[in-house]
Amino acid sequence: MRKSFGILVAIFMAATMVLSSCGPVATTVAPATNVPPKATAVVPPTAIPTQSAADIAGSLPRNETMYFNGQQWGAVVGWNPYSNSNNNAMAVNQQDSARVLMFETPYVYDMLDGKQYPLLADGPWAWDAGMTQITFKLKTVAHWSDGTPVTADDYAYTWATELKYNTAVASANKDYIDTITATDAHSVVIKAKLGADGKALNPLLAAAFVSSNYVLQKAWTQKLEARSADATALMADPAMDVVYSGPYHYFFADDSKVVLIRDDNYWGQDASMFGKLPAPKYLAHTIFKDNAAGSIALAQGEVDVSQQFNSNIQVLWLNYALPVSTYLPDAPYGIGASLPTAFYNLKSNGLDNVAIRKAIAMAVDYPTIIANAMTNQSATFDQVPRSLMNPTPGEQALYDHATVADLQWAGNDIEGAKALLDAAGIKDTNGDGNREANGKELHYVATCPNGWSDWQAAIEVVAAAGKKIGIDIVTNYPEWAVYQTVVTKSDAPLPDGYDIFMMWSDGAGPTEPWGRVRHLLSSEFIGMASNWNGNWGQYSNPDADALIKEIPTLTDPAKIKDDYTQLVKIYLTDVPSFTLMYRPQSFHAVNESVWTNFPHQGDGTNPPVPPLDCMDGWGVACLYNVTLVNP
Repeated sequence: MRKSFGILVAIFMAATMVLSSCGPVATTVAPATNVPPKATAVVPPTAIPTQSAADIAGSLPRNETMYFNGQQWGAVVGWNPYSNSNNNAMAVNQQDSARVLMFETPYVYDMLDGKQYPLLADGPWAWDAGMTQITFKLKTVAHWSDGTPVTADDYAYTWATELKYNTAVASANKDYIDTITATDAHSVVIKAKLGADGKALNPLLAAAFVSSNYVLQKAWTQKLEARSADATALMADPAMDVVYSGPYHYFFADDSKVVLIRDDNYWGQDASMFGKLPAPKYLAHTIFKDNAAGSIALAQGEVDVSQQFNSNIQVLWLNYALPVSTYLPDAPYGIGASLPTAFYNLKSNGLDNVAIRKAIAMAVDYPTIIANAMTNQSATFDQVPRSLMNPTPGEQALYDHATVADLQWAGNDIEGAKALLDAAGIKDTNGDGNREANGKELHYVATCPNGWSDWQAAIEVVAAAGKKIGIDIVTNYPEWAVYQTVVTKSDAPLPDGYDIFMMWSDGAGPTEPWGRVRHLLSSEFIGMASNWNGNWGQYSNPDADALIKEIPTLTDPAKIKDDYTQLVKIYLTDVPSFTLMYRPQSFHAVNESVWTNFPHQGDGTNPPVPPLDCMDGWGVACLYNVTLVNP
C-alpha cells in the first residue's frame, strides 16, 4: 500500500552521504542473448533453515541486495496467492500492472505505451472473429520452482479454483469471464461471458485479465485444497509451501524486514524472455517505524527504491548533491496516474444531502494540499480541472471539457460553499456557529491511515475547510491494519468515525479510465464482503451504472466520449466523493549510490520501462537493467 513520507529530518542527515556517480543509460532487456536455464530445481522456501535465513537477513551483502521502502507496513501474514489478506506487498498484488516477483501473469502491462507484453505467454493474445474468446500459448520453457512445466491446465485450474472458492479475483471477473480451458499442454482459451449481441459482455476486462491475474500451479493448489475445510480456511492458509514461477521467492520475514531471494533456476533467463537473471540476489524491504526513519534511510543510501511520498524530494539533489532522482527530472517528478479521493459515508447525518457534500468539496483549499501536502508533486486543479480522468493527455481527451466546465471547482470557494448551504436550508439555527441538518449538529470525523503523512496533511485541510463554512470536522488516524478492515467491509455500514475517509483510485491499465470510473461510481460493489475495488461510500445511480455497462461494448469514439462526458457530469453533480490531488501510480524515487540504471524519462529502453518500483508489470524489467555503481 502507498504509505506516505516526508523528508523531515533527512535533510539534516543528507550531508553525511557518500556520493557516487551515475551510471550509463539503461538499455532494453529483450531480446536477450541465449543463456539456457539450469536443469536443477531450487530448494522450496520451507527447506531454508529459519535460523540461517535470519542470520543472513540480518547482514545481507549490500552489493547483492536492493532495498525498498514504502510498500510493506507491519508483518507479513502469508504468501497465499488466492488470498487478499496476506499484507504482503512484495509478493502478492493482482492489478492492471500485477506484481510479478514471485507469481506471474501471462502478460505484463506497460503503462508508458499502453501495451501488454508476453511473460509466461508465448506471443500476443488474439480475439476470435466473433469476439467471444481470447486465445494464446504459454512458453514451453516456463517452469515452476519445483522444476515442472507451467501448463495451460495450471491456468485453467487456477480460474476454476478462484470460482469454486469465490476469491476476490473471481468476484471481480466472474460476470465477464466464463471459462478458461486448455486445448493442449500450452494453449489457452479464455471464453468471455456474452451479451445479447453474441459478443463479449466486457472485452476490456476480458483482455485486462491476462495481465492482471496470476497463473498458479494445479498440483500445489490441490494440496492447498486437501488441507482446507472450506473457502475461509483455504484463503487463511499462509501457504509457506507455495510453488511459484517468478524470479524471487520467500527467504525471510518478521516485523522488521521482508526479504526475497533470487531463484537462480528461474526460467526467465531463457533467450525467449530476459536472457539472464535479475541483477540483485536479494530484494529486501525494511519496515520502518515512522516517517523520519524511512526518509533518513533514503537520504543515507540505505534504501535504493522508495515507494513513499518524500516531500521536497528535489532538495536532496539540488541542495545536497545526493545521487537521488525521480522518474521525471522536474515537478511533479512522477507520472500523475492516480487520484487519491475523499469518500463520503452516505449514511452519516446530512451527507445524503448533495449540498453539504459539494459545499465541503468546494471549500477545500486544494492549492494548499498540492503545495504543502504534495510539495508540488501534483498538477493543480487549475492546470487539470477535476473530472474522473487522470492528467495524462490520452485520458483528458476522452471527455468534453466545455460541457462540464460550470460544474468544476478549483477549491477554496468559501463564500460559494456558504451560499450553497444557505440556499439548501442548512443553517446555524441556535447561534453556536455550527450548522444543523435533520435537527442535528453537523459533526463529522475525517480519517485516513496513520503515518500516511501527505494524506493526513490533506485530511487536515478538509477539516479546516469545514470549520470555515460552519461544519465541524475533526480528524482521526487509525492504524492501517484497522483502517483497511473497516473500509473494505462493504457488507456492513461504515462505523462512526468514518464520515469522510480517503482511499486511492485506479492508476493506469488496459481498462482505464473505464476501470477507475467503475470503481468510483458503480453500485456493483455495494454489499461486497471484502471490497478492495472501490465505491467505498456505497453510492448508487442507475444512470451511471448503465453508462459504465455500455462503454466496454462501444467502438465509436464519439459515443465513447459522450458517455464519459455524461459520467463526469454525474460525478461532479452528485459529488459522492472528491479528488484531493493527482498522484503517481507509484512513487519511484531512487538512490543510485549502490545500484544505477533505474528507469528515467527518456532513458532509451525499448519497450519503455515504467517507474513501478521494479516489481509491477513491465516495470520488473528494471531488475535486469540495473547495474552496480562499484561492481
